[in-house]
Amino acid sequence: MPETRPTVFVVDDDASVRDAIGNLLESVGLRTKMFASAEEFWKASRPDAPSCLILDVRLTGASGLELQEQLRKVNMSIPIVFITAHGDVPMTSRAMKAGAIEFLMKPFQKEELLTAVRHGLEQDRVQRNERAEIAVLESRAAQLTQREREVMDLVVTGVINKEIGSRLGLSEVTVKIHRSRLMQKMEASSLAELVRMYDKLTPRARG
Repeated sequence: MPETRPTVFVVDDDASVRDAIGNLLESVGLRTKMFASAEEFWKASRPDAPSCLILDVRLTGASGLELQEQLRKVNMSIPIVFITAHGDVPMTSRAMKAGAIEFLMKPFQKEELLTAVRHGLEQDRVQRNERAEIAVLESRAAQLTQREREVMDLVVTGVINKEIGSRLGLSEVTVKIHRSRLMQKMEASSLAELVRMYDKLTPRARG
């Protein structure tokens, strides 16, 4: 079975900071994985489960901001909580604009960090669920014929069967058949549900 237990990754080159954060997180039941550098983080295997990254800005080797940029380039979405003893406004702005969920100055309050981490884990859980749902919908949409896709494109905008037939050069009966089949393939129980599914699909998946 896939790993589902949330994991918090901590990247900080100060062992005492890593230990303190690790003890705090584990005291509230969170699983942690510790790294002394961005390079260590990259080399390690990571469970496919909701996660959050606590990342020091200044590290030996690649900086925390550089790691954030590397993650963005490979489209690896993981909520990041930055921690630093040397923050400034431009640095904070850069990190937040790039998607960080929090930027905490050392020494920070324990509850501040825990709140940020919980927010990050929940955000990642929601995003993972959304990506999984979209993958299922794209798989269903891939089963549609080109004509069924054309009918779906019109159905979801509220066009009635007769008008769809007129636009596509089909009889109303044929439109109804295509509509029934696409509803079955998409596993949509109503027009409202089909519209919701359609809105979640990427333009490419819609065909």
